[in-house]
This record gives sequence, C-alpha cells and structure tokens, in this order.
Amino acid sequence: MVDWLLEPDQPAIRYRALTDLLGRPPDDPEVAQARADVTRTGFGADLLADRDPAGWWVHEQSLYVPKYLATNWRLIALGDLRASRTVPEVASSCELWMGRMALKGGGVGGNAKGTGHHCVVGNMVRALIRMGYEDDRRIRKSLEWLVATADPKGGWSCWGRGRNLDSWEGLSAFAAYPRARWNPAMQRCVELGAEFFLERELHRQGAPYRPWLRFHAPVHYYYDVLVGLDILSALGYGDDPRLRFALDLLERKRRKDGRWNLDALHPDVEGSMARWYDRHPTSRPVPLRLEEPGAPSKLVTLTALTVLERLRG
Repeated sequence: MVDWLLEPDQPAIRYRALTDLLGRPPDDPEVAQARADVTRTGFGADLLADRDPAGWWVHEQSLYVPKYLATNWRLIALGDLRASRTVPEVASSCELWMGRMALKGGGVGGNAKGTGHHCVVGNMVRALIRMGYEDDRRIRKSLEWLVATADPKGGWSCWGRGRNLDSWEGLSAFAAYPRARWNPAMQRCVELGAEFFLERELHRQGAPYRPWLRFHAPVHYYYDVLVGLDILSALGYGDDPRLRFALDLLERKRRKDGRWNLDALHPDVEGSMARWYDRHPTSRPVPLRLEEPGAPSKLVTLTALTVLERLRG
C-alpha cells in the first residue's frame, strides 16, 4: 500500500508518505527531491497551472470568491499538499494572500476591514505553517487571536451558530504549529478544544449528519470524521477511547485492497444548506477536483494511514 503512495507521479503524496509514514527526515535526499517536485508535477502543478503571474487565481478583485477556485482555496490546498515557500510562485502568492487578507492587529485571515473569522484564520494559518511560515510574526499573532476568540468552554463558533464540530480549523492550525512554540494559553486552548470534540466522539452533535461520515479532499472548511481523526491524532489524543466510533468507521470504509475511496467532493451538504443551493443553483460553488469521487484516493488513503501510524506510535 505504501508503494502506491510512493509512486513518483504525485510527489506531494510521496513526500508525505516518506515523512509521515516512513519517518524519513527532511534532509533525506529522496524527501528533499519529493518536496521540490510538489509544484512541478501532479496535484501541485495542476493547482499552479491557472495562476496569474501577479499571484492570484480567477480574478484579482477577490481572493475568496468564486468558491472553491479563487486564490484563498488554491493556497489552502497547496498548503495541505506541502508546497514550499521556497518556490517563488508560492511565496509571491502567499505574500499577496497575507497582505490582502490581513487581520487587524497583525495577523492573517481578515476581511476588507481586518475583521477575522475563525475558519478563515484557522485555514490560512495551517496552510501557511505547512508552506514554511511558522517563524512569521503574523502567524504568531493569528494563533494568539484564535486563543483570544475561543469559547471559554472550548472550541469555536463558526457563523454565529454556537461552538460546533464544523469549527475545526483553529485546532488544525495548532496541530500544524510546532509544539515547542506553544505558550500556556495555547496549551489550555488546545486542551479545551480537543475535549469538545472528544466529548462528542467526533460525530455526535444534533441530528445525525451523513456528510460527516463521508471522506473528502480537498476539505476546504468542511468537517468530516477523518478530519477530526487527523487533527486529534496529530495533537496526541490518538489513544483516547472516545475515538472508537471514528476509528471503527475508518476501518469499515477501508477497501479490500487496503485503500480508501474519495467519497465526495465539496460542497457535500444536506439539510437547509442543500435546500438553499437547490433554490439558488447559480450560487453553488464549483468543486476543486483533484481526484475522482467513488474511486481509490491517494489523498484520503494517505491521511487514513497517517492516523493509524500515529496510533501505533
């Protein structure tokens, strides 16, 4: 199975398989070569192909719309693929992104007035850290903002609906940030946020919601059980018994050949949001398609195996 992920046609997958599954160090020649190739071949090259030389995708006026093709969404995906800021095109687009979506007070993830929104800040911070900006003061400022805006009981609120499982992006930012850089306030914030997810066994909040039980890539700002497993295991909670439902689901969804399918592309929604799109079909976002739904997915399989590897560790 790992041999499938190590194939050279997708260096982003190969890089993460070498490091996350095989434990190879960053200075290993094969690791370094795979990282350098992330934007030259495969998913990363495909994402860069439509980039304007000025650094944006689709149009310059907005980096956020159209979903999920504009600059914001492409850079989140490139971060999840581990594109590197050492690539001039990546660095240029990241600087444009941080400059145009600055957070009041010095961070990133703000709107035109500098006002932050949890999912935007969390996604940007996670992506930028993965692309090599962990030392940038704007990242630290953003993490401090996430701490300051967290619910006192743990977790965050997205779109004013109260704290909920959909508001996972802040935890993902801390999961990407080197643990040695955390201060006590960050540690406490993560502990409370993780407990919020564990109390709900990664899936129990309100009526059963089937999209949470389907696996997706790219994730954008949506939640599913594999997203929860990835974050909680990265934060060191892999041995918590409250992950049992999620881990059982992960094993049930594994194919006989050891791989996992890409279940759906976002937007994969049900209930009121699905009904709203039915009434406003022109507002439905265009999916960012890297792999085919219903087929074996290297992106999903890599994440699933990374979760299981962390549990073994």
